[in-house]
Amino acid sequence: MAENGLASRLYNGEAGLNIVGRRKVWFGVAGLLILIAILSFSIRGFSLGIEFAGGNSFQVPASVGTLDDAEREVNSALAAQNTGVEVATTQKVGDAYELRTSQLDAEQATAVTAQIAEDLGINVNDISSNQVSEAWGSQVTERAVLGLVIFIALVMVYLILRFEWRMAVAAVVSLITNLILTAGIYSLVGFEVTPSTIIGFLTILGFALYDVVVVFDKVQENTRGITANNNQTYGEAANLAINQSLMRSLNTSVVALLPVGGLLFIGAGLLGAGTLKDLGLVLFVGMAVAFLTSILVATPLLALLKNYDPRIQAHNKRVLTRRGAVSRGEVTGKGAASPAARADATDEPVDPDAAALAGAAPKVGARPAGKRPTGARGGRPGGGGNRPGGAKRR
Repeated sequence: MAENGLASRLYNGEAGLNIVGRRKVWFGVAGLLILIAILSFSIRGFSLGIEFAGGNSFQVPASVGTLDDAEREVNSALAAQNTGVEVATTQKVGDAYELRTSQLDAEQATAVTAQIAEDLGINVNDISSNQVSEAWGSQVTERAVLGLVIFIALVMVYLILRFEWRMAVAAVVSLITNLILTAGIYSLVGFEVTPSTIIGFLTILGFALYDVVVVFDKVQENTRGITANNNQTYGEAANLAINQSLMRSLNTSVVALLPVGGLLFIGAGLLGAGTLKDLGLVLFVGMAVAFLTSILVATPLLALLKNYDPRIQAHNKRVLTRRGAVSRGEVTGKGAASPAARADATDEPVDPDAAALAGAAPKVGARPAGKRPTGARGGRPGGGGNRPGGAKRR
């Protein structure tokens, strides 16, 4: 029983999951999630850190008490100076607490620093106050966007040279989908967008590309010379490649997610290392989404694009014609799929008119049917033995 379990069949590439045939479902789900992400961008927006929105940060020694105590005292100092702002984010950095607020002018920042020192009973020199302009964040964003454009351009060139342009288009669409969905989750959760977040976004692009290339490499192997036989449509061969590489992609993703999960849940959650949560979340979500998009978006989209190729269209028609004839018993064939199974696998209806022509389209590379020349060796004049004229000895 264990040998026939789902895990065993996945490991052997025999699960028979119909991914490509149900591409409309995956495209619909991906489209809905992208719509939700875009709505979140428009309505909720992002929680920008002071590096992007501008603001002030105050660092106080951790010896003053807990992080909640420090936040309470800083909020009290802000209220005492009538600044009209409150602490936005807090985190522990080494042996100090860092508390960030909205933008304050120089006089307000100096007065708040003095008030905090007085309330906590420490020297004013023990408190570090910094002001960050939003211009720095704008420069980081511009450079990140430029890096993203260059990366996608290089990916396109590499995939076109390594595979073909249709695979390059499908891979880039998968990468963009991954970025949008990851950003949407980041927006919904409300984590701060910091330079670490930008680094994380650029990092997951490489992981997502690796996932796509693994699957596409198997697709290319399965579809090499596919038009020379009438056994599989392109969609079926691509679907088989997904099943054969699914366990490898899953194992790679799980192994990669374990340390990132430790970074996020243990480092940021239990140990309170707030600087890790921005990077940890974007990596964890991005890697998980990359696995799904490489399986459910990239390969089904590739199969859809290939179906517009006239050569693949003709091949798929020959396969369906042959199967239609097999299902009616007009010809015999091994491994013929049922009409329901082939409809699921190819996502294309069987053409009754084409099926009526069963047997008319010969297999590519087959010898044309005709009368075989007479003679023992196909072309030699009939006669006895190897003697000229073939005359028998009396």
